[in-house]
Amino acid sequence: MAEMKSCSSPALPRRAALVTAIVALSALGLHGSNAQDAGHRAHLSAELLTHQSRHTTVRARVIVHGSDVEIDAIAQRHQIPVVRRFAGGAVFGVTSDELGALAADAAIDHLSGDLPVRNTMSVSNVSTGASQTRAGQAGSLLGLLGVSAVNGQGVGVAVVDSGIAAHDALAKRVVASVSFVRGDPSTDDGFGHGTHVAGIIAGAAGPATRVTPLYTGGIAPGVSLVNVRVLNGEGVGYTSDVIDGIEWAIANRTNYNIRVINLSLGHPVTEPCATDPLCEEVARAVSAGLVVVAAAGNNGVTPDGHTELGGVTSPGNSPFAITVGALNTWGTVARDDDTVTTYSSRGPTAYDFAVKPDLAAPGNKIVSLEATGSYLSTNYWSLHRGGSGSNAYMQLSGTSMATPMVSGAVALLLQGAPGLSPAQVKLALQMGATYMPDAGLIGAGAGSMNIWASRKITASGLLSALTSTLLNGVLTTSSGAAFWDAGTLSHRVYTGEGLRLLSAADALLAWLNPSLLKVGDLNLLGLGNPLAQVTGNRLVWGHVAGWTGSQDEILWGTSMSDGNGDEILWGTSGGDEILWGTSTNADGVLTGTDPR
Repeated sequence: MAEMKSCSSPALPRRAALVTAIVALSALGLHGSNAQDAGHRAHLSAELLTHQSRHTTVRARVIVHGSDVEIDAIAQRHQIPVVRRFAGGAVFGVTSDELGALAADAAIDHLSGDLPVRNTMSVSNVSTGASQTRAGQAGSLLGLLGVSAVNGQGVGVAVVDSGIAAHDALAKRVVASVSFVRGDPSTDDGFGHGTHVAGIIAGAAGPATRVTPLYTGGIAPGVSLVNVRVLNGEGVGYTSDVIDGIEWAIANRTNYNIRVINLSLGHPVTEPCATDPLCEEVARAVSAGLVVVAAAGNNGVTPDGHTELGGVTSPGNSPFAITVGALNTWGTVARDDDTVTTYSSRGPTAYDFAVKPDLAAPGNKIVSLEATGSYLSTNYWSLHRGGSGSNAYMQLSGTSMATPMVSGAVALLLQGAPGLSPAQVKLALQMGATYMPDAGLIGAGAGSMNIWASRKITASGLLSALTSTLLNGVLTTSSGAAFWDAGTLSHRVYTGEGLRLLSAADALLAWLNPSLLKVGDLNLLGLGNPLAQVTGNRLVWGHVAGWTGSQDEILWGTSMSDGNGDEILWGTSGGDEILWGTSTNADGVLTGTDPR
């Protein structure tokens, strides 16, 4: 089937008054001659365009790709200081004028800011099907149709975060630790975020029984955790720190059987994913066989309570990442009352207009491990839920908490079927999820994660999703929906050309080779899949589709007001409005890489 560009912008109708760039994922950041070229101008991310326009002598941190030899040549040619080096590039400190000179250098394809990156269980274990998945299912006579019990044993998960503190619930779970926080080699968790994330993935239930009933262990307590510290004691790091951390995980994947990278962090999207350094790094990790799970971000609502669309953060905007939104379970194990939290970032993504997140998982008021003495423990003592010292527990909310739910689920799937590719993992998670009509694809992707249904898919193939799953004694129907999007899916679904119904034969072949599925299609399992009968706008936007009187396709610039009569804000982040469709100096369409 035809292959689409992996990070290209959508083909929007002419009536959309937007200028969008069509770009493709490229791992090459430096090319061409070393001479200045008056006609050449490298792509600049949005914040660098602002820096250049200020005509200031203040130095901004700029990421430049290249080998050590190439970096040295560029630095010498422009007499610019190298702030730090990382795998595949370096960070320069440049003034506005120096930035202009760099952009005109024919050896440089694109420049991005070294942006600051920030961090973004009892009910969850049952409601997601984790408990049932760990228990497995006995087979009939001769062991047929059985599903083996799994707990993540032997699967390595790299937690790229603020570190992991010593905790009773993580005894012998952390098999390696490394720090990429400049000037601070400690791998302890001074902020408290990484420890909480690690507990959601792999914490043991036993220690908590003495101090609180609110924590019953992580999703995959048999996992081997790899502690990759990239955030400091205030929960902040640089993009280049995260790149170094991911590169380390790639390089050491065989040493610790690292199969999953958890990224409960991100920064605002300031350029297309094709030139975003974090997205480029995610693509490299996935091409190395790792499953990358990333938070969607917490930009679903503005500080004054207005709904916000298009707030997905980087690297959650990467088509290679499994991007996770946050659910509120309302304290029940039932799934029919779950909703996407107000703060969970909704798609589409900035610049590329891609549908994200890919699915959603519990992320609201999650009780997990507390790093006693950390920033969060000290400054948010009201979130403490029990215990003390190395056996303390606290409650946090955010897509940061939903992301490790999915990382733990991935570990369970990979233990049961070690040969799964990253594309098969995503296909199983999405096909097994329960579609959420009110949220639509831009709020919850394929829907609410159902680990048990996904585990059955990895054991028996996609067709198992056609039958209802008995989860906690209640029959649950999977959406049977999956997609890879680089920016065209929403328009293709609206027109109907992007809906693909998979027959039994199609499903068999797609499971064996997911690349047979076309990027930009919404793949629906079963020729009678009910989602095919939902109108395009409602399918993509959920209840948001009802916030405009027009029956036409919802586009950027469409005037909408939510149920309270408040105007919808598009892509506001940190108080600064993102201008959608800003020219990105694209030179045309390049050959891209399929995100599967």
